[in-house]
Amino acid sequence: MLAIRFQRTGRKNDPSFRIIVSEKARSPKAGNPLEVLGSYDPITKDTIIKADRVKHWIQKGAELSGTVKNLLITKGIIEGKKVNVLSKKHPPAKEEEEKKSPVPPVVTPAAAQTEEPKAEKPAEPEGAEVSVKPAPAVEEKPA
Repeated sequence: MLAIRFQRTGRKNDPSFRIIVSEKARSPKAGNPLEVLGSYDPITKDTIIKADRVKHWIQKGAELSGTVKNLLITKGIIEGKKVNVLSKKHPPAKEEEEKKSPVPPVVTPAAAQTEEPKAEKPAEPEGAEVSVKPAPAVEEKPA
C-alpha cells in the first residue's frame, strides 16, 4: 500500500516538509521514498508540488494523508472536501457552513397568531439630554 504524505526536514523549531510517496507501513523518516513530489514550508507557506506526478500516483492507488489531501485541495490540484485532521477535542469550525447556507427562521401560522405587536418607544427629540444613573456599588466581603 502506497501513501502520499509529509516527511519532515529542516532544523529543530524550523520545520519544512517534503511531500513523498512511500510504503504506508514504513516510517516517513526511514529510508528513501519512492519519489519526492514536492515541498512545503509552513512558516512562509511556500509550496512546490509536481501536480502531474501526484495525479499519477493517485491513479496507481496511493492514499493521501489527511494533511496532504487538505493542502492539495487548497492549491487546486485535486477536488473534494477537506478532512478534519484535528483531534476529536477540537472539532472543525462550522462557521463556513453557516455562511454558505444560512437557514431562515421558520414561522408557523400558529406562532404568527400568538405573537403580539410590540409597543414602540417614543422617539426622543434631538439634542435632548438623557440622564444615566450610576449602578450601585457592590461591597466585597473578605474571605
